[in-house]
Amino acid sequence: MNQEKYAIVDIGSNTMRLVIYLRDKSGRLKEIQNVKAVARLRNYLTEAGFLEDKGIDILINTLHSFQEVTRHHQLEEVKCVATATIRQAKNQNEVLARVKNEIDFSMQILSEFEEAYFGYLAVVNSTPFESGITIDIGGGSTELTYFEDRKLISYHSFPFGALSLKKQFVKDETPTVEELNSLRVFIINQFKTLDWIMNKNLPIIGIGGSARNMVQVHQEYTDYPLAGVHQYMMSKQDVNEINHFLQSITFSEMQRVEGLSKDRADIIIPAMEVFKCLMDCVDTDKFALSRKGLRDGVFYEELTKEFGLSIFPNVIEESFYELATDYNININHVFNVTESAMKIAQLLNKAGYSSINKEDAKLIKRGVFVYNLGSYIDSESSSQHTFYLLANRTIDGLLHKERLIIALIASFTSKAAFKRNVTPYSQWFTKEELTKYRLLGAIIKFAYSLHATKRNIIDHIGLEAKGEGLLLEVTCNKDWKPEHYQVEKQKKHLEKQIKKSITVQFSIN
Repeated sequence: MNQEKYAIVDIGSNTMRLVIYLRDKSGRLKEIQNVKAVARLRNYLTEAGFLEDKGIDILINTLHSFQEVTRHHQLEEVKCVATATIRQAKNQNEVLARVKNEIDFSMQILSEFEEAYFGYLAVVNSTPFESGITIDIGGGSTELTYFEDRKLISYHSFPFGALSLKKQFVKDETPTVEELNSLRVFIINQFKTLDWIMNKNLPIIGIGGSARNMVQVHQEYTDYPLAGVHQYMMSKQDVNEINHFLQSITFSEMQRVEGLSKDRADIIIPAMEVFKCLMDCVDTDKFALSRKGLRDGVFYEELTKEFGLSIFPNVIEESFYELATDYNININHVFNVTESAMKIAQLLNKAGYSSINKEDAKLIKRGVFVYNLGSYIDSESSSQHTFYLLANRTIDGLLHKERLIIALIASFTSKAAFKRNVTPYSQWFTKEELTKYRLLGAIIKFAYSLHATKRNIIDHIGLEAKGEGLLLEVTCNKDWKPEHYQVEKQKKHLEKQIKKSITVQFSIN
């Protein structure tokens, strides 16, 4: 297999996908090709449990088209996995034989456990949730897992999915009130067989196309200002609102709804009923989307075999390491600036001009790490690029609001620029929160000015009252004139936040 490219074919009950990844310089896999085919193999599974010839032909023809792409990319080895429909087919050996004889790559049928496990693995390696319940609704099965402290505790695979529920309960394109009631009773009774999900009051993390489409519809419905769906949060009210909206329009209107794939229009309502019923059973108000799912879980397992550790010790640290690699961040310089920023924060706390807590300290450390990141694109408009990149780039382990906070802090240049950046999101924060973030941004900006030449010349920082203002004493081990120039230029932003004048006095050891 090409050492830089990896491919996987995911044969689902509703859709089939070929995804090709490129291993980047940070070692992580970046998706470079995503080919989708709506095969709906579930519709060709007979009541007796056999996959009809027409369904097998659709499978083979789709794999042939995928094969053209893999050959173009010179991928000699392709991971090919199949889920519920092929797993449930009594003639699966015939299907496996045809794939082996007619296609470049062989097909692996995932067990119920493997399908659930790979979804769980993707979630714990790409989201901030320490404990939760995952749900992956496919076309023909629904996998649930329960994890605590990032460890898998329980799993279950139900032999129903969005496509099979539609087929079983809904006669026409959209369900009637009676059909919805029957569907809900069935789903709740199924969930009640799992005592380990009842009243857990944990976040639910949705995986797969139905969850993604629900989130996309909600983002369009609310004019959501940030990019990306991974780690997007919805409340029970949000889910109910979108469900009600979709049930209130005609099927032709539903097919034109922004964010909803046309080929999912007839199965989105059954899928959303499953999400609603699960939230009720778990007794939670938190639904999050994981853009990473089964395919990602398969690769997490494959690519970490040599290390014997398929779960990352710290998701956010992995993400920031990826940022450092992508944007050529100088880790040693970041460490030195962080030390100075934390010292300044401690001194301001001690003097009574701030109340920076442990969570704020984390924000400072993360803000320092990606401060001025936009200079990678253009140093003249670095702040704007920094804000846009961080606000709109998926950062595994950070929810959208947390990502925005880091973007505001790391792009801080002045109160006016901060206000311009935060205006579209001002309803997300209290006035006190925004005041705090401006202070953290000003501290980071000031700390960077102390390290303007990246020589790490700072030995000691002290702070004391001096008349009506403050005296900041900075002891250096080398000539400090370039740093002094930058400090005098930048200190006004910190002065405005603490409402005190600051005299900076440099000296040399």
